[in-house]
Amino acid sequence: MTINIHESWKEPLNIEFEKPYFKDLVTFVKHEYQKYNCFPKGAEIFNAFNQCKFHDVKVVIIGQDPYHGLGQANGLCFSVNDGIKHPPSLINIFKELEQDLEIPYLQSGNLMSWAKQGVLLLNATLTVRAHEAGSHQKKGWEQFTDAVIKTISEENKNVIFLLWGGFAKKKKKLIDVKKHVVLESGHPSPLSANRGYWFGNKHFSKTNSLLEQAGETLIDWRLP
Repeated sequence: MTINIHESWKEPLNIEFEKPYFKDLVTFVKHEYQKYNCFPKGAEIFNAFNQCKFHDVKVVIIGQDPYHGLGQANGLCFSVNDGIKHPPSLINIFKELEQDLEIPYLQSGNLMSWAKQGVLLLNATLTVRAHEAGSHQKKGWEQFTDAVIKTISEENKNVIFLLWGGFAKKKKKLIDVKKHVVLESGHPSPLSANRGYWFGNKHFSKTNSLLEQAGETLIDWRLP
């Protein structure tokens, strides 16, 4: 597996690339991609980093696992490729966006434009075997992405972390809340959303309000 990651991330993360666990992870991922159908495509494993440079990070959204259906995953959490049916969590994200900012329901599920504006769409695990959810968990990815969150917390400032659901909320311990803002809510999955833990969190408008207070450019949550 080639570490196809934007230059801006290489220096802050170089220490992780040299650790034994990461070298074992690379060996594991190479073997999986050779033997099985895995997602996302090899060139898109580090897509979240390649679309959002290190010092451009304004907002971090944390997902758990890439989508494991054919053609869905594109290396950005909650995002799917153009023309792909929207998964249930993404549908609820767009519904909340519609309620919060009166943005009409988005037709494309590709969140690339968010990433290019400084939203790091980070899955805790960056790869998965087709149709086997969680198949690449506990192989080293979580250690790497925890280090990413910690590094952003240590070296950047005024970042807004959106922690959706119990899994993401556990990452709060990696974040210096004196330097950064953490917004928490339930997960956008139907199970959580239908119980009243997602809708009405207004994270999109709150994020832009915080960016405005910090003198930063707002995120345009609409998609092309």
